[in-house]
Amino acid sequence: TSAIRAANRSLQLYITTIMAVEYDGGVVIGADSRTTTGAYIANRVTDKLTPIHDRIFCCRSGSAADTQAIADVVTYQLGFHSIELDEAPLVQTAANLFKASCYRYREELMAGIIVAGWDKRRGGQVYTVPVGGMLVRQPVSVGGSGSTYIYGYMDSNYKPNMTKDQCLRLVSGALSLAMERDGSSGGVVRLAAISETGVDRQVILGNQLPKWSTA
Repeated sequence: TSAIRAANRSLQLYITTIMAVEYDGGVVIGADSRTTTGAYIANRVTDKLTPIHDRIFCCRSGSAADTQAIADVVTYQLGFHSIELDEAPLVQTAANLFKASCYRYREELMAGIIVAGWDKRRGGQVYTVPVGGMLVRQPVSVGGSGSTYIYGYMDSNYKPNMTKDQCLRLVSGALSLAMERDGSSGGVVRLAAISETGVDRQVILGNQLPKWSTA
């Protein structure tokens, strides 16, 4: 029975929509909350925004088991690194740790990661680690199955030097649009704004999401 449960967990997928946006002073990250096992929705309210350190988070897409394992490993490594430095770690360091694991086990893992956070050296930062282990910094990043529906929306609506509130509206609107179009994304929208002052988390319930006309 335990072997069957383990097999079922390994089949659970974050076929999802995740994203992160830099603003002057921090970052806004967001994700839907649907986890699927084949055509079956295994969890409607998954939290795909995973804290790695005080002001560093990752957004996870791909295999639930793979992304959880990588996040746990990086959290452990970054915690020791922070103790050795006797200060908060850099966002870039966390991103490089994700890259190292994803690249080393690229044949075995299915994990697409967005790493985002704030540090005193470079402020708010967003790094993308797609399947295969590449690493690139971007001011805005989208991922998961729902991302294909919102590239045009992001191209039209993202502008450099947006404020925190503008980014929150942009992310919630984009995620709502993706969830309406993508059958593998759904549930609630989880948001987090990360800055020098800390982490401000929000949940937008399904009946509170922005509505899009299908006419």
